[in-house]
Amino acid sequence: MERQGLLRLLRAGAKTACAGVLALAFAAPAARADNYPSRPITIVTPFAAGSVTDATARVMAKYLSDALKQTVIVQNKAGAGGMLAAETVARAAPDGYTLLLTTNSTHSAAPGLFKHVPYDPIKDFTPIARIGSFPSVITANNQAPFKTIQELVTYAKANPNKVSYGYGNSTGEVTGETLKHRTGIQMVRVPYRSVPPGIVDLVAGQIQVLVPDMNTALPQIKANRMRPLAVLTAKRSALLPDVPTLSETVMPGFDLLAWAGIFGPANLPPDVINKIAPQIHAALQTPEIKERFAKSGIEIYWSDPPAFKVFVAEELKKWTSMIKEAGIEPQ
Repeated sequence: MERQGLLRLLRAGAKTACAGVLALAFAAPAARADNYPSRPITIVTPFAAGSVTDATARVMAKYLSDALKQTVIVQNKAGAGGMLAAETVARAAPDGYTLLLTTNSTHSAAPGLFKHVPYDPIKDFTPIARIGSFPSVITANNQAPFKTIQELVTYAKANPNKVSYGYGNSTGEVTGETLKHRTGIQMVRVPYRSVPPGIVDLVAGQIQVLVPDMNTALPQIKANRMRPLAVLTAKRSALLPDVPTLSETVMPGFDLLAWAGIFGPANLPPDVINKIAPQIHAALQTPEIKERFAKSGIEIYWSDPPAFKVFVAEELKKWTSMIKEAGIEPQ
C-alpha cells in the first residue's frame, strides 16, 4: 500500500511538472513579444548601397533604433532582381528580428519576370506597412544624339539596336520594354544589380539611356552629368517641372510609380506587428523625414498592415498585366 501511494504521488508530481513546462512553453512567445525587441533588428534590402531603397532603409533604421531603444542594422542583399533579399526574410524566423524593406521588384514584378521565384509574395510574408513611392525618370548620356524623348524614339527607329538602355530594377525594365513595344523601336537592354552602377556607365558613355529612380538621378542631373528625357508618372514632377511625362509625349496613358514597404516573415506575431507599425507611422509624420524624403523625390504613402496587404495583392495583378503587355518573357 505504501508503495502504491508513493507511485500515485510520483505520477501526480510528473503531471504537475509537465503542465508547468507546457505553460512556460506557451507563455514564452508572449513574453518574447512583450519584451520585443530585446536584441538587434536587421532590415534586409534588395538593392545595393546608394540606391533609393538603401537610403530609405537607413533613414527608417535610424528612427526605429531610437524609438525602440534597440540597434537596427541595414543589410544589403542585391542580386536576382531582389529575390535573394526576399527569400532571406521569407525563410527567417517569424520573431520580428529580420525584416524586409523592399519594393514592387520583389512582390509585384518578380513573378512575371522570372520563371522560378523561391517564395510566394503573398503567403510567405507578413505586410507591416507601406511607406512610400519612388518616382523614376528616363535619362540620357550627355553625348547621346538625342535631347528629348521624341528624338530618342526617332533616332532608335532609324538606328535599330544602336541604343542601349540600362536598368537596375523592375521599374526600369518594364518601362524600357514597354517603350519598345508601344513605339516599335529596338534597343539593347543592359541589366544592372542596382541603379548606381548603371549611372556610372551612363555618365561614362558605356550606355546611352538609363531608367533610374529620382533619388539616385537628381544629383547627377543637377550637376549636368546626365540629361532627363521624361518622367514615368502621369503628372510632371515638382522636382523636374520642365521635364515632360511619357504620357504627354510618346506613350499616352502611361503611369508607373514604384512603391516601397516593410514586411516580416509569414506568421509574425500580432504583438510584434503592433510595436513596429505604429513606430513606422510616427516616423513618416516627423518633419525631418518628410523633408529628407521630399528632397530625394520619395513620396510618403502610409498604409497600415490590413490596407497594405490588399495593396500588395492588387499591385501583383497590375504588374503582371503590364509585364505581359510589354512582351517580356520570364527568364
